[in-house]
Amino acid sequence: MSASEEGNARTAGYAPHPHIGGRTAVLRALSAWRMRWPGAPRVIVLTGNPGSGRSRLVTGFLMMCDPDYRKQLPLDELDPATVPPDLPPPAVPSPDGRTAAQVLWLVADHFGLRAGRTEDVFTELAAREEPVTIVVPDVDRAGPVRAAQEPARLIREVLAPLAAVETVQLLADVPRELAAELAAALPSGQVQVIDLDAPEWADPAGLVLHAETALDPDTGAPELPYTTDPSARRALAEALAGRAAGSRLTVQLAVQSLIMQPEGFDPADPALLPGSVGEALDVHARRLGADPQTLRLMLAPLAFAEGEGLPVHLLGPLANAVAGRDMSQDIADGMLLAAPFIQPVEAGADDDDADATPADGEGTADAPGAGPARTLLRLMHPALAEEIRAGLPDVRDAQTKIAMALLEAVPQQDWAQADPYIRDHLAAHTLEAGLLPQLLTDPGLFAHADPVVLRAAVEAVPLEALGAPARTYLRTAPLLTRSRATAKMRAAFLETAFVEDGLTPYAEALHTRGFRLPWRTLWSAPLPGVQAVTTGALLQGGTEGTGGTEGTEAAGPRAVVALVVPEGTPGSRTVPSPTEGTGTEAATAEDATGGTGTDAAAAEDADGAGAPDGAAEPGGRAILLHDLRSPEFLDADPAQVLRPSDDERAATPFGLSRGTDYLRVWARATQKVVAALVSDTPITGADLSPDGVLVVATERGVTARQILAAAPAAPTLPAQRAGTTDADASHGLEGDHS
Repeated sequence: MSASEEGNARTAGYAPHPHIGGRTAVLRALSAWRMRWPGAPRVIVLTGNPGSGRSRLVTGFLMMCDPDYRKQLPLDELDPATVPPDLPPPAVPSPDGRTAAQVLWLVADHFGLRAGRTEDVFTELAAREEPVTIVVPDVDRAGPVRAAQEPARLIREVLAPLAAVETVQLLADVPRELAAELAAALPSGQVQVIDLDAPEWADPAGLVLHAETALDPDTGAPELPYTTDPSARRALAEALAGRAAGSRLTVQLAVQSLIMQPEGFDPADPALLPGSVGEALDVHARRLGADPQTLRLMLAPLAFAEGEGLPVHLLGPLANAVAGRDMSQDIADGMLLAAPFIQPVEAGADDDDADATPADGEGTADAPGAGPARTLLRLMHPALAEEIRAGLPDVRDAQTKIAMALLEAVPQQDWAQADPYIRDHLAAHTLEAGLLPQLLTDPGLFAHADPVVLRAAVEAVPLEALGAPARTYLRTAPLLTRSRATAKMRAAFLETAFVEDGLTPYAEALHTRGFRLPWRTLWSAPLPGVQAVTTGALLQGGTEGTGGTEGTEAAGPRAVVALVVPEGTPGSRTVPSPTEGTGTEAATAEDATGGTGTDAAAAEDADGAGAPDGAAEPGGRAILLHDLRSPEFLDADPAQVLRPSDDERAATPFGLSRGTDYLRVWARATQKVVAALVSDTPITGADLSPDGVLVVATERGVTARQILAAAPAAPTLPAQRAGTTDADASHGLEGDHS
């Protein structure tokens, strides 16, 4: 059906869609796609100019695909060819503010896929017997950082591979500059591009109806001669639509302008009818006796705003920065002037306090909205932002000024006191200004900033342009986003990462930023292949080489950790089987690797269980000793390592439990978790020394952390519980290996 046939549908007596008010030709095509009509394409790419009404069209179509909304629509009055069948609603993963990866995992979650990698999502969808339907609206709004070009990434990494899966029926609302790229990934018979601005899909009559409805007092317009008189209202609607060149947004802004400020509007004056988004701004300003450039400068900060919008109190300082002069009086006098183009948003305050960690110490999500709501401002449409930015002489210079003004607004350069918008979005502004690498030197910002947004900004910078701290952040960011950790726990994870990468000053700086970190990382060794760890005490007389001097037992035992490593690891010593033990209290292979209650399975494997007496397990095992508190491997006999007895461990203030990629340290007296660690690689061994040094081995290496929590006093127990054992008290935590 072409646009010229739109009138035929109306003359047949069919009512227009109540939300869309037209677009019959497109709705017929989408309905045929939804019912998989013979000859209908499997993939539809919906595109058009900014402001062409793509989002409104997709929303109206989805209303007819949703069982609840269908009950509210007069489906019997609509053209039957525009009404899709009553089927289960399609998956609608919203890209608004999300990364390409996040959108893909929304798809995986919707269909209950068990995929562990992104490529597995496409494989599992291809293996399904029944086709699946996916609608992706607003691709142009993808990404937490505008300058990171996330829409293009979404097309290449998610939508194109989805479209290539034969069992996927896809509808995507895509910007024109990306539509051809997506369509080119498929044979012509499987894909159809619907350009809402092309003659065959344009809907001038629907645009008139859109304007006429917006001017109707029954829909909120003021009672004016040209709104209350149906014939005058119709004439004005036709004039507005005729000037707008098919742009729904231009008509919307023009109507909004005269509805909110009707003074000085003459429907007979064609100069007051805008022909574009830019003209809608300028005509409105001149009609109210204002300078169009002043209006654009007032709105400029909103044209650069990230996320949901800009806090009201930042509008003035940023407008001053962009204009290069004091705009406070212009803003005070001109909010009514700017009102038709601004949309206020009520958002919950982001209460991401550095110490707002739940009592159990888990790295749970920050609590946005946990506090009084605050007002954000944003422009009515992204196309308005594009128009305002395009009118500035130097976009990069404007972003530089905005970034500097935001940075100056951080009290004492303390990110804990920074406005959430500045904390989370300063990186996005500096990215477009070309200044992001210079910003990425403050570990406090790394910890406080939203990791999804900051990660997206940092990933948009070439790796060679990043300094060492930024590269550490970049490799740690997946853990920060996956764990959804609080600022305090982000600081803790980053503190360890800096030590791992040899950036100790940055790790130390996090201890001075007001965080009550659960640990201090003592050392890290990039030692892959460690399969178990056990803390203990080395008799000083058994130390050779770097481990100390002979005959110094009087100095007392040395705290060490024994690491089970592959045989042949430099500095290690082969472990004898249990039957070859020394017969002393010193640790045999079993002593050096097991018995902690946290590495039982690893210990059984490490000491060669099941191997013949006196024979090494195939592949060999060896023990490598390391000082517990300092970065120093020891050349010493593992047989001289004494481990704490079970009674000594039971008397320690902290206990340890772990799973595949996480562990918890808990206070025995209260059963409260005092430190929780999540690893981005599987944990292969862990032990906790009596004085609270946590040693963790992963596939990447070994790290030692001193637990900083003070040991709580044991509560006074009722008489009937005086005999309860420590094992009984901690059974639930120690048994949690999910």
